[in-house]
Amino acid sequence: MIPIANGTFEITPIHEKYAWRICDFVTVNTSRLKTYFPQTLTENLTPELSKLFVDQKIKDFNNKTEFVFVIKNTIDRSLAGLLFVKNLDFDKKEAEIAYCIGYQHEGIGITTMAVKEITAWAFKEHGLRTLRIIVHKSNPASIRIAEKCGYTWKETLPKEHQPPAMQPMDMELYVKAYEG
Repeated sequence: MIPIANGTFEITPIHEKYAWRICDFVTVNTSRLKTYFPQTLTENLTPELSKLFVDQKIKDFNNKTEFVFVIKNTIDRSLAGLLFVKNLDFDKKEAEIAYCIGYQHEGIGITTMAVKEITAWAFKEHGLRTLRIIVHKSNPASIRIAEKCGYTWKETLPKEHQPPAMQPMDMELYVKAYEG
């Protein structure tokens, strides 16, 4: 557990007790998730699907193939967001960080704090040397988060993301190298 925002929120590795809360989170935030997190959305539309999702992500966490964290409000225990450390390549010592925050917690700095903490965790705990964040240019809030966390724009990735029922989208690659 990593406290942020003066302890009002915390970052916690995914756990089976979060299945219902993840289902609630994706249901409330469907419009926010459908374009950039369509798989996470479809895998959590019911409590039963969320349990399967969580079980798999716990296995992935334990096998070090993907790390999923929840951002949790410590007061009402609600789920504020999700963080992913994915596309891990331990040979190249690199990975991608992805994040989503619920609409009710948007714009108050929680995601920036969480990304800073998970970036430091990935470098320190797993010896990674390069982290990537991939965002769309139409999401200035996500771009600001990447920049505030020390990631720099590297290039446009043509047709990098394929949302459901939409044309492939060019995405922007932000990179941060280990500075230790």
